[in-house]
Amino acid sequence: MIDVLRTENLGIAFGGLRAVDGVSLSAKANGITTVIGPNGAGKTTLFNLISGALMPGQGQVYLGGQDVTRFGPADLQRAGLARSFQITNLFFEMTVRENLRLAAQRLEPTRQMLRPPRKTDRAAQKVAALIDRFELGPKAHAQVGALSHGEQRRLEIAMCLASEPKVLMLDEPTQGMSHSDTEDTARMIRGLTEDVSVLLIEHDIGLVMEISDHVMVMHQGQNLAEGTPAEVRANTAVQAAYFGQE
Repeated sequence: MIDVLRTENLGIAFGGLRAVDGVSLSAKANGITTVIGPNGAGKTTLFNLISGALMPGQGQVYLGGQDVTRFGPADLQRAGLARSFQITNLFFEMTVRENLRLAAQRLEPTRQMLRPPRKTDRAAQKVAALIDRFELGPKAHAQVGALSHGEQRRLEIAMCLASEPKVLMLDEPTQGMSHSDTEDTARMIRGLTEDVSVLLIEHDIGLVMEISDHVMVMHQGQNLAEGTPAEVRANTAVQAAYFGQE
């Protein structure tokens, strides 16, 4: 499998604290790469460095072979990277369809960007496809604020896919979900790899071991271990640092 996203010796310090310390990570094309670790391990900071929310103090980020280390979030989106957050980032007073229309507008040629969403073709086709794929049809005209937590998270992932990214970064997509919603989301994420490579942060170890192709464990800002889910689970250093086993 080809590396679609790669970091080399990536790091950042806040004062004397090295929140991310020389992390090298590879995400394979059309696979699921998951970053796990205890609270404070540096997972979200690593995501912030990759997605342009923070500029690294050292190291490089490559997307599809291109050095994107100094790209901001907007430039990274144009290059093919999309990201969701721990807290949903939606327009709650607008409908599901309107949220998706806004997200899909960047697919239109620049000269059409100011046209009303209903007047554009490619964006409208993408919205219809996403509503169908994420089973949002019954709620298409509902205000987002009236959706369940699980439905909001599904919508947010759909909005990320509206820009047709190469890499989708998901930061704890099942946080706060019921057991049934978590199972549905796991199946959905696994199905996404037909079109996109997924880089995931997730605390639900059962879900991680079920859907991941590759797992990296962070501890105190560093890469403690990585490998297949089975290899990571069997690693004694991971068992001691993360699972609390000696």
